[in-house]
This record gives sequence, structure tokens and C-alpha cells, in this order.
Amino acid sequence: MPEQTYPILEDFKNHLSFERQLSKNTVKAYVADIEHYLEYCTANDLPPQAAPAHFLDQYAYQLRVIERLSATSVFRKLEAVKAFYKFLLIEKRISEDPTRFLKSPKLPQQMPEQLSREEMDKLLSYPAENFSQVRTLTMVELLYAAGLRVSELINLQLENVNLDEGWVLALGKGGKQRFVPLHPACCQRLRRYLDIREAHFAAQTHIGSELFLNNRGKKISRQCVWQELADLGRKAGISRPLHPHLFRHTFASHLLQGGADLRSLQEMLGHASLATTQIYTHLDVSDLKNKHKKFHPRG
Repeated sequence: MPEQTYPILEDFKNHLSFERQLSKNTVKAYVADIEHYLEYCTANDLPPQAAPAHFLDQYAYQLRVIERLSATSVFRKLEAVKAFYKFLLIEKRISEDPTRFLKSPKLPQQMPEQLSREEMDKLLSYPAENFSQVRTLTMVELLYAAGLRVSELINLQLENVNLDEGWVLALGKGGKQRFVPLHPACCQRLRRYLDIREAHFAAQTHIGSELFLNNRGKKISRQCVWQELADLGRKAGISRPLHPHLFRHTFASHLLQGGADLRSLQEMLGHASLATTQIYTHLDVSDLKNKHKKFHPRG
């Protein structure tokens, strides 16, 4: 059913985009989930504004038992519905939130993957001569040095990086800004990249203001970043597939293993809640258990 069939859906989309300033991908996912819910409301001849709490329980049952969706999909759809009703409450289209007692399924906590120090050394020492190769390794260095999300990486402007003082200004979720320090090795690689970038585009008069550009002088796409990281991983002999978020996990895990405190790590990652950062403490414990099992004489 076309999205414009539901005028309220367009209002919700604008709320997510302009008021909450969520990313395009997040907005698209929320809108798709709410469209699914609105179709369920239409099939049951009930406007969403009039839905009682037990109707939401029936919808959760529909997702779990009738449609047999995974716990992750049910969780995502119910979280979208909760956000939708919070929007209706803010807009005063309803006086009471029917989802206030709605429980989403518990998800098993998944430990984020990380690269070893040896794997990082192998990647960062891989030879790079031309513009594309230097750009890829510089992105790896920066992802690992600052724990950036891929959206933060590709949207970095030249003025967002201060190599003299050693910091980067990242624009995170919801437009939140944060300063993350850069170590000297990262600054050195960035300087080399900027020199090669300038020489590569010397003949072009109009190029993007972003730090990382594609070969045509435009902002590099997230798809290009994913592809270049995957190619680098294969060439460098890394057994697992490389992706941008893997370096963010590695950044956090290695800092924590090195003695960083959770509050500082939360600040550097740009997490709104400390609970999100705490997953890395579980990862650290898992790593300690593996080492204990490997090196303790009684295994």
C-alpha cells in the first residue's frame, strides 16, 4: 500500500527527519514498520489513535505467532510503534499512550567482534602508493583512532580535523557533536593523505569540502567505503570480512583493555547512555576468560 495513503505517516516521517534528526536509513526503517502497523489497523477497522492497550498486545502476537518473525524483527517493529505513539502524544492527537505497558521481546546480547592488535598492525602496515590506496588506509587509521561511525567518517569536513592539536570533530546521531583526540601516528597519516589529495585534485577547480573524496572529487559514499575495506581485508590476508563498524568495536575494546574508563569511552563513542557502552565490559571479560583458559595450567 503506498505510503501517501496514510497522511499521518508523512507527519511521523517529518517528525523523525526534522525534529529528531534521525538518519535517512533509520527514518526509512521506522516508516516501513509503521506502515505495516497501519495496514494492520486498517485490516481491523480501527484508527491507530483509538487503539487500546490490548490491541497492541494482539499486534505483538500477530508478529510473533502468525507472521513468525524473529525476535529481532518483532523488537524493531514494536520499538517503532512505541516511537509512533510517543509522536502522537507529543502532537496531542492522543491523551494516553497505549504502548506504555507494551513489552518488547528480550534479545540475546551479542558480543561485538573486534580485530586483534596483530590484525590491525597487518592492515596499517599494508603498502599504499596511489591516491585510492592511501585514502583507504587513512580511513582505516581514522576509524580505529577515533571510533567513528561510517556516516561520521564520510561527512567529515576538512575543518573538522585539527592536526596541530590532534583532534577530530565528529557529527554524530541527532546532530550531536563530540571531540575525539587523535594520536600522532594518525595525524601523520592524515597529513600524508592530505598532501596526496591536494596533488591528485590539483587540476580540478571544483571539488568537495569533505575530507574523503572519491576519484571524481565528490564525497565518498558509504558503499565505496565498505567495498574498499573489504578489498583491503582480502589483500592483507584478514580472515574475517572488514566493515566500518568493526573498527569502531576494535577502537572501544582496545581502549578498554588498555585501561580506559567507561565514562571516557562513552564520551569518545558518542553514546547517549552508559548502558550502551557497557557491552564492551562484557567483551573484555570474554577476552580475559579466553586468555585464562588458554594459559592457565589447568585450563
